[in-house]
Amino acid sequence: MKLKRFLLRYYPPGVILEYEQSGTVKTKPIDLLDLKPDSDVGKVVDTVFASEPLITKARLPQVHQLIEKLKSKLSQIRDHQFYLFKVLRAHILPLTNVSFNKSGSCFITGSYDRTCKVWNTSSGEELQTLEGHRNVVYAIAFNNPYGDKIATGSFDKTCKLWNAETGQCYFTYRGHTSEIVCLSFNPQSTIIATGSMDTKAKLWDIQTGAELSTLAGHSAEIISLSFNTTGDNLITGSFDHTVSLWDVELGRRANTLIGHRGEVATAQFNWDCSLIVSASMDKTCKLWDIRTGNCVGTLRGHADEVLDVSFNYSGQRIASSSADGTGRLYDTRTQKCISKLEGHEGEISKICFNPQGSRILTASSDKTARLWDAATGEYQQSLEGHTDDIFSCAFNYEGDTIITGSKDNTCRIWR
Repeated sequence: MKLKRFLLRYYPPGVILEYEQSGTVKTKPIDLLDLKPDSDVGKVVDTVFASEPLITKARLPQVHQLIEKLKSKLSQIRDHQFYLFKVLRAHILPLTNVSFNKSGSCFITGSYDRTCKVWNTSSGEELQTLEGHRNVVYAIAFNNPYGDKIATGSFDKTCKLWNAETGQCYFTYRGHTSEIVCLSFNPQSTIIATGSMDTKAKLWDIQTGAELSTLAGHSAEIISLSFNTTGDNLITGSFDHTVSLWDVELGRRANTLIGHRGEVATAQFNWDCSLIVSASMDKTCKLWDIRTGNCVGTLRGHADEVLDVSFNYSGQRIASSSADGTGRLYDTRTQKCISKLEGHEGEISKICFNPQGSRILTASSDKTARLWDAATGEYQQSLEGHTDDIFSCAFNYEGDTIITGSKDNTCRIWR
């Protein structure tokens, strides 16, 4: 094996080794999830060198330089104050979801007006209107990190695959017998997964348009789905109170996570795919060991339904949001609540960490989004101006731009 070059991955921090083996170029990631702005780079380099035979002594100065660069990147924009950059009156009917491409140069909006629109983030210009669905466009996604394709899932029971630049529709995926409410690309951008009110998920081939698998086993609608970072597993959360873990290649269920006493709102993998966190209408979140399927912890404290939950990139922190109007920040290892995020005057439907893991963003029915310090839970800033519920929010990859989507038919760009 011969090391050819290094590639940097900022969020989560890591170094990708590109090497040649038997004439084939391969890649291998070195995850640096514990790297912090105050980390001792020399010690980190020593640890990497001791564990990675591809890295020779001659390469150590280069590794040191790369890790210094990662460390510097982590310390940026921690105190960034956001301002309203643009208001886009995106659709004639209410929006359903918003989503960035990886770089944040573009974003997409779905709507009850049966379209998905593509927008230039810097200019606010509408680049494309993706038309063809016969009902609400509810679930939308870019095939990040590539960003050259868009998937849209609709209440018309179909999913469509589009060219992000030209707006050309490649395929219409048919087969669900009820509304599609969630979808996701796998990380390799070879498969789209769709989840439906018909209790099933389906896997679709991006190149051929063919259906690869039907994932059947839930007894109520599937409300969320997510691939792991390697793309070989998929999780589905359902109103039947369970989360299912699926083997993507085989199209079979590998495990069923049973324990919630209410509908599951969402479920997510941590970065290294060792844990799953699920949020439920039973007012709790649960942590699951992916190898055994066992529940290894229950996160309590909310007084009403938990509507969203998110890991930070290192998996050491979990943020949850609830219909009780609060967010909570938990330590994954101890499963203790570190901080209660209080201040919103309505339910919090969305919560997420910025890519750096230093801030938390919440979206609420009180017409505001708020920013919080991810270490302490301290309130930092309120993003105000919407005239109706904010149901969606997202950071771009650099963490220096936010988009909020509201029932007031507008989305706002904050910088």
